[in-house]
Amino acid sequence: MTRVLVVEDDPQLVRALVINLQARRYGVEAAPDGATALRLAAARQPDVVLLDLGLPDMDGVDVIKGLRGWTRVPILVLSARQASDEKVAALDAGADDYVTKPFSMDELLARLRAAVRRTEEVPLAPGTTLVETADFTIDLLAKKAVRGDHDVRLTPTEWHLLEILVTSPGRLITQKHLLREVWGDSQSNKTNYLRVYMAQLRRKLEADPSRPRYLITEPGMGYRFEG
Repeated sequence: MTRVLVVEDDPQLVRALVINLQARRYGVEAAPDGATALRLAAARQPDVVLLDLGLPDMDGVDVIKGLRGWTRVPILVLSARQASDEKVAALDAGADDYVTKPFSMDELLARLRAAVRRTEEVPLAPGTTLVETADFTIDLLAKKAVRGDHDVRLTPTEWHLLEILVTSPGRLITQKHLLREVWGDSQSNKTNYLRVYMAQLRRKLEADPSRPRYLITEPGMGYRFEG
């Protein structure tokens, strides 16, 4: 049974989540504030956390940071906050996904299943050097990409971006993180750099660059690699 920790101070929403999750055979516990959430997470070791950012005792971002100090449990943020910088702050702190209130229960459950599925998939082990898809192969050690029968020439910057994405399959990597890793702190707001280089990578690797299958954009937030 998949165990879900719901961190939310709205009793009606908690009730709706508990009913819907239990009906689908999830084990559910609820915490009304951040302190209780951190205590329950340590004691119960949930498989996934649904976290509201607007808690009565602390900001949800601080709860994410507290959890990330010791666990990689998937964290799905639930929040009425619409601003993309709020979403980015939560993702940069270590959240795995973000669902904006109001949301449909079907969408939330689909996101939850995806988050749990990613943890069950075997991640790239340390030392893994080969990433294979149906359309191309990436040899990280040799810094070589092959599409069909042909080598793909990638620049050092393209390689750096691609390496960050393919070594965290399925995980949303924020624009800010990519910019800092590849170009440094001074360029962390130059999102146009990313658009240009991601377009180049898609043109070189994707079968249909205008409808990417592997290098996915999450508008306003970042990018993910779907293997």
